[in-house]
Amino acid sequence: MTFWEKIQNIDRRWIYMIVALCIIVPLLIPFNSKTYVTEPTVNLYKKIDSFSDKEDKAILLSFSHDASTMAELFPMEVSILRHCFERNIKVFLICFSPPSAPLMAYALNVAKEDYPDLESGVDYCNFGYKPYGLFLPIVLGMGDDVGEAVDTDADGRKVKNLEIMKGIRNYDDLNLIIDFAASAAVFSWITYARVRFGANVAAGVTAVMAADNYPYLQSGQLVGMLAGLKGAAEYEKLVDVFAAYEDEQYSDGRNFSQEVIKNTWVPIMKKTISYTSGETNVQTDVELPYKFKQARIGMNAQSIAHIMIIVFIIIGNIGYFLSRKNKNEV
Repeated sequence: MTFWEKIQNIDRRWIYMIVALCIIVPLLIPFNSKTYVTEPTVNLYKKIDSFSDKEDKAILLSFSHDASTMAELFPMEVSILRHCFERNIKVFLICFSPPSAPLMAYALNVAKEDYPDLESGVDYCNFGYKPYGLFLPIVLGMGDDVGEAVDTDADGRKVKNLEIMKGIRNYDDLNLIIDFAASAAVFSWITYARVRFGANVAAGVTAVMAADNYPYLQSGQLVGMLAGLKGAAEYEKLVDVFAAYEDEQYSDGRNFSQEVIKNTWVPIMKKTISYTSGETNVQTDVELPYKFKQARIGMNAQSIAHIMIIVFIIIGNIGYFLSRKNKNEV
């Protein structure tokens, strides 16, 4: 048998084994790789960052998925929450399906672990689970008065009485809704919050749902979108890139520039922080916890597996056509 004939007859279990190793090894032994950031991710980052330190601006995160899509959506949820906490941005959370409630609480708890000074009702507010039958009254009601539309938070406190509500009344203030979903849930926010009240809406969706959302990006009805694990990896990178700039040139830590994104190498395993000690500028490398690099590590495994599958397809097709050619010649 020729080499190509042997390839055609290889036991498929060996192929499964190789693909499995291509996924498992990068997850167990992470390595550094570059993440290229796309425009929808950049636009969402800019929009969120523009709310920094503003008493009269806040964002609303809507969780519309279950555990089956956590691999893609959970890293983007954590990175956006982390961005808000680093930049002193008010954030509200809500869900309208029972399976989403524990995932929402889990993402919140993971993101705030490194921010011990955060206070519920002051820096963030978890509205908790609300029955889906109340979706429309709540979405429309928040266009007039958030405190009236959502009476109590997840802890049973009166929303109107919370300190976080200072300067926040309706969609003029709660002016960015991000829906995390594996479905078309974001379209309801576009239909009612965007069209009726002019609120800014963005999406964090699984990769298979991204194509359905691009027309809304092109029309401007979505201000940004994170698409699958790739979108989550991009947002993780943006948070780490701009957290690294805390010197005199970038005194606020977030002077946004495309050149910074293109020219700055941000390894998965660590980030470089610059700060001033007396009259000396100091740079130090800080190890990133796994929870802040999940998407980028996952993208490495996914990329290698995809490349290996492409290699198998190419080799298989070459072997098939050569074998057929040899048979025809015989």
